[in-house]
Amino acid sequence: MNLETTYLGMTLKNPLVPSASPLSRDLDTARRLEDAGAAALVMYSLFEEEVIAEAEQITQLMEFQDLGHGEADSYLPLHPDYKTGLDEYLEQLQALKSALEIPVIASLNGATESGWVEHGRELEQAGADALELNIFFLPGVEESCDVVERRYVQILRQLKAQVRIPVTVKLSPYFTSIGHLVRQLEAAGADGVVLFNRFYQPDLDLETLEVTPQLHLSHPYESLLRMHWIARLYCHVDLDLAATGGIHGSEQVLKLLLSGASVTHLCSALLREGPELISRILEEMARWLEEKEYESVRQLIGSTCREQAIEPEAWDRVHYIRTLKG
Repeated sequence: MNLETTYLGMTLKNPLVPSASPLSRDLDTARRLEDAGAAALVMYSLFEEEVIAEAEQITQLMEFQDLGHGEADSYLPLHPDYKTGLDEYLEQLQALKSALEIPVIASLNGATESGWVEHGRELEQAGADALELNIFFLPGVEESCDVVERRYVQILRQLKAQVRIPVTVKLSPYFTSIGHLVRQLEAAGADGVVLFNRFYQPDLDLETLEVTPQLHLSHPYESLLRMHWIARLYCHVDLDLAATGGIHGSEQVLKLLLSGASVTHLCSALLREGPELISRILEEMARWLEEKEYESVRQLIGSTCREQAIEPEAWDRVHYIRTLKG
């Protein structure tokens, strides 16, 4: 069975791509992912706040250490072996590229229109095959939807001005008009979009009244929202559509491909069951495709999107009404 697909201009051996997670921090785990059949790998994210904070800290140490103490000038020279988070990220990217044969996609995570996207050029020079731009921004009550969307488009343009490799944008589902934003991103040069980001909401401790972090892995039902929007977008954009969130087995992968996804990202399921899950999903996919007499994954992609569905209206409001009335 031909499981090949195309994503961000790259021909991948199948549509299973581990998403940004701690799994890419370890070379042995990355090799296990590749051995299990992963078609590409998205690295853990490089965060804007960490890059900026370290740059400011170094500036403060090196340029202002003698304030009020002239004899302290050059007292704290920067050690030649000192590594910033960016240095470590670039080293890990180069190590992954040397250890793996599959494409490696770097991940930039930020929220503001500042110089952090300039590091995209360094990621490209370190060997990244593509970049995933993950914008995590929570607007205040004074900002309109136009201002929020304009921020996303502008950050993308800034990054595209730095690199020549493909760039995909990871989006959340919390937009007034997702389709309109995707069209704007396509016009600004995006090669793909990833639908959808999962935000980890903080909790409140009733004993201490402190805000505490919470981590909840995804559930398969979350894939339905991804499937819905990919099916609606597939025939209306020319960029690649990737699905992430709630993908735990071959059932979700096949449904998302039928809806129009070029690739499916896995994270929570791999953290639960390990890299070997990929090989099991691929075996189940190949068996299903053969039973349904498909010749390839490419033949499958988008074949039940909204425009190609047996009942296109079922993707719209009618399914909502039927569900409630039923």
